[in-house]
This record gives sequence, C-alpha cells and structure tokens, in this order.
Amino acid sequence: MVLSFLYLLARRVLGLLVLRYRSERSKDLEIVVLRHELEILRRRVPRAELRDADRVFLAAAARVLPRRRWAAFVVTPDTLLRWHRRLVARRWTYDHRGPGRPPIDPAVVGLILRLAKENPRWGYLRIQGELAHLGIQTSGTTVRRVLHRHGVDPAPRFGMPWREFLHAQAKSMLATDFFTVETVLLRRLYVLFFIELDTRRVHLAGITANPTGAWVAQQARNLVMTPRVGLASRKFLIRDRDTKFTGVFDEVFRTEGIRVIKTPVRAPQANAYAERWIGSVRRECLDWILIFGRRHLGHVLGEYVDHYNAHRPHRGLDLAIPEASGDEPDTVSPSPLQQVRRRDRLGGLIHEYTLAA
Repeated sequence: MVLSFLYLLARRVLGLLVLRYRSERSKDLEIVVLRHELEILRRRVPRAELRDADRVFLAAAARVLPRRRWAAFVVTPDTLLRWHRRLVARRWTYDHRGPGRPPIDPAVVGLILRLAKENPRWGYLRIQGELAHLGIQTSGTTVRRVLHRHGVDPAPRFGMPWREFLHAQAKSMLATDFFTVETVLLRRLYVLFFIELDTRRVHLAGITANPTGAWVAQQARNLVMTPRVGLASRKFLIRDRDTKFTGVFDEVFRTEGIRVIKTPVRAPQANAYAERWIGSVRRECLDWILIFGRRHLGHVLGEYVDHYNAHRPHRGLDLAIPEASGDEPDTVSPSPLQQVRRRDRLGGLIHEYTLAA
C-alpha cells in the first residue's frame, strides 16, 4: 500500500515537471533517468570492462565538462586524469625499444649456461673470455647476471665434489661399512661388508655381537688373503670415522698399496654406494625375515649376497649383473613359458628366473 502511494506521488511530481518545463527541461529529466539507470548498473557490475575507445571518449569528455559534473562518470577522477596523461605521453613518444639495454639473445644465454655446466671451475670472467674468442661480445656483469638468474654459482668451484670423485675413481675404489640387525630376542648383531664401486660386487666380511677393533682388523686380513677378491686394481678404500676402524685396520690396506679415505663427519652421502646396498638388503631381505641368531643371519646374508652378485640386475650398471660372466644370452624369438624356470631362495622370498636348456 505504501509502495503504491509513493509510486503515484512520484508519477504526479514528474508529470507536473514535464507539463511545466516540457520545452526547456525535458532533456534534464532524461538525464535524471539515465543517471538512475547508471546507478543500477553500478550495483550489478562492480567494475566495468572498458575498451580503448571508451577511455579516449571519457577522457576527452572530462576535459570539457566542469569538475563538479564528474560524478556522472563510471570511474574516479584520478582515473580520468591518468588516462589523459597517458594519451598525451603517447602522442609525444616515438617508437623505440624502450628504456635500458637491449635484451640478451636467448642463444647467447643458452651458450653461457652450457659453458658454465660443462666447466664448473670457470668463473664468469673466464666465460666472458671464451665468448669473446667465439666472436660474441658481452660484459662480465651480463654473464654473472645470467648465471645468477638461473641458479648457477658465477664463482669458480675449486676441488671435486664427492659424487664426481667417486664416479671418476670407481674402478680403483673399495668401500666398507657396518650395519646392524636386531634378532627375535632383541640381540643386536653387527655386519661388516665391503663393496666394489665399479662392479657393485659385495663381499660379506663377518658378523659379530661385539665388534672390537681387533676383530675388524682380522676381517680385513681375511679379505686381503681371499684370492677371488682381487685387490690388485684397488687404490682407495672409503670408510667412515667409526672408532672400530683402528690404525691396525688401516695398516692392513696400506701394506697392499691401498690408501684409506675417511668420509667427512655426518656425511653418509660420501659413502653412498655402501649406504645404498644397506637399503637394498633391508628392503629386499631383512625386513621380511625374523632373525634368530648369528648363524641364521650368516646363512640369510650369504644367500642374498650370492643372489645380489650373480643374478640381480643393477640399475647403476645398465641392468647388468655384478659378476657377469661375459657370455650374454643370444637374442631369440619369444619362447614358450614352459622353458622359463624359477629358482626359489630363502623360502621363496627371492625368485631367480633362467631359461631351461
């Protein structure tokens, strides 16, 4: 009822205005209607999408209308002034590449990163000189900025990291380490092993509950006297700083011409090959078997080491076997499944597959 009354009242007022000022004020009424519709649109659309032509028209109209009438625009006065300044600046701006130095050619950036990757001991000035030798003129600051942007240290790196050192010297290196096994009766046993870095062949040295320095040195003597180990080509032995590795242990290998290298403190990655084998033997064997004693553990590890050395493929050797005989099987056409034989080890925990004769 109230809404209807207000509507009739507004209609009568507007009618009187139109009858009285039809000739002069009809356009003002139309403007009032348009302003009201604009307020409605503002409530529905928080931010209007304007084109470049719309900005040009509104900016030009703002320069003609007085400042008190700018409330009719859909944008703020500061926005209108910014558009006007941008249009004036664009009129007096000539086409050019923009402020600052020209961008670096992507091919040059790729060449800088390649030189830094292939020569980690080169500094950015050394790379700048090499580029100049190739006919590419660039500043040392540019080279340094490119390396820094891509996360490459622009300073030369002296020395060789452990990973590169192990790869370069793998054929002459041997590693050793301990790992522990808990029995069913919660008795802790210590396992000493050696691994050849190039072939990944593992030698199980001994198992004991009390790993003294004398016992460890004796296992080293046993390893040296084993003919099948072949220490003639080995020049380095990697071990950690465990106190069980005494001076007598090191002397055993020094007499064989093998230099003992101690890993840094709390750096298991420096003996990564040994640590990786410990993870393999746990995941593939020990985590699935309950160990009752030292003899039982010796049998289990003996079976696994024989499987690891003589049958298990290794990703670090391109899926080859550590003790590969050299006689690779000939590539033949697919044979019937009856010709594939399976051998079970450790009660079926490990399976080995071979082709029947």
